[in-house]
Amino acid sequence: MPMRLGTPMPSLEGATEWLNGGPPQLEPGKVTLIHFWAVSCHICHETMADVVRIKEQYEPLGLQTVALHLPRIEADADVEKVREDIRQFGMTQPVGLDHQRHVADRFENEYVPAFFVFGKDGTLKFRAAGDKGFQKVEPKIREALGLPAEA
Repeated sequence: MPMRLGTPMPSLEGATEWLNGGPPQLEPGKVTLIHFWAVSCHICHETMADVVRIKEQYEPLGLQTVALHLPRIEADADVEKVREDIRQFGMTQPVGLDHQRHVADRFENEYVPAFFVFGKDGTLKFRAAGDKGFQKVEPKIREALGLPAEA
C-alpha cells in the first residue's frame, strides 16, 4: 500500500552512498521534494531538466530537494553511470544511492520516477509516479510553499 498523505517523512538513512554532499541535513519548517530515479529510466531522463529547474526556482523560497537513485536493473548499480547522469543533467542536490532499497521501502515506493512532496510540517502532502504524475508536482510544491497557483 502506498504511503498515505499526512504521514511523517521517513528517514533517509540506509543509502549505500551519497553524492553531491550528504547525507542531507534537512531543515525543519521547509518544503521537501524527494525524487526517486534510475539511470536506465527514459521518463526519469525526460523529466530531469524540469526537476532541476524546479529545485533551482523554488530553493530560494524554501524548497529542499533530495534525489534517490533506485536501480531498476543490475546495470543501474554502476556508480559511474549515476555520476555521468548527475553531471549531464546538472544535478546539484544531494543524491543518495538506494541500491539496497532501504529508503524506497521506508517510502513504500517501487517506482521511478517517483515524487514525494512533504510540507513545512514534515508530513506527506503529495506523491506521484511517472510523467503524468510529475505534471502535478510543481503545483503541489507551490501550494505547499504557500504560493499562488500559476495562471
